[in-house]
Amino acid sequence: MIAGVDGTPGGWVVALVASRSDVRWHRVGSADEVVALTTGCAAVGVDMPLRSPAAGYRASDVRARELLGPARSSMFFAPVAAVLDCATYAEACAVSRAAHGKAISKQAWHLVPKIRQWRRELPANVVEVHPETTFRVLDPRVVDPKRTARGVAQRLIALRAFVDVPDVLADLPAGPAVDDVLDALAAAWSADRWAAGRSESLGEPPALIEV
Repeated sequence: MIAGVDGTPGGWVVALVASRSDVRWHRVGSADEVVALTTGCAAVGVDMPLRSPAAGYRASDVRARELLGPARSSMFFAPVAAVLDCATYAEACAVSRAAHGKAISKQAWHLVPKIRQWRRELPANVVEVHPETTFRVLDPRVVDPKRTARGVAQRLIALRAFVDVPDVLADLPAGPAVDDVLDALAAAWSADRWAAGRSESLGEPPALIEV
């Protein structure tokens, strides 16, 4: 069993992939629930920064943006660790500037509550992934933004190499958006390759794994 995890409003969407035709979907509220649900999985790919740097940018984030090229804006830099203790965006920007001269982006700040959930001892089967880099290696024809009709179609076509789409999408939980669900499947694809020793790491586990 392989799992792919993506953040969704109010929690996390988890794809448990047993085979091409057997994908079981769950929506849970916390990282602790994700870990409990995925105990025993060969690998769990999580689309969220699992380690924050003390200062500067993680090499894995820089490399991912290089791989994405024109789509690099879809990859935000993980916030410095001290930001996770901040209560406001203004405070987070000040702390980030003090650490490495740059404010934290609004996009990254909005994800801080979810990043905090993973500030814990991680099981050995949990790795960080970034679905945008995954999709582009899975199928270089994935070039359009994931929230557009063209982008969704490109990702569905790419995922056919991994699972039987759209059949495996027939029993989705309420709440997650289309891109959350597709990102969870992409995370599972990268996790599967990591478990098989075929992935290319952009950083030390559990840092970003490309494919």
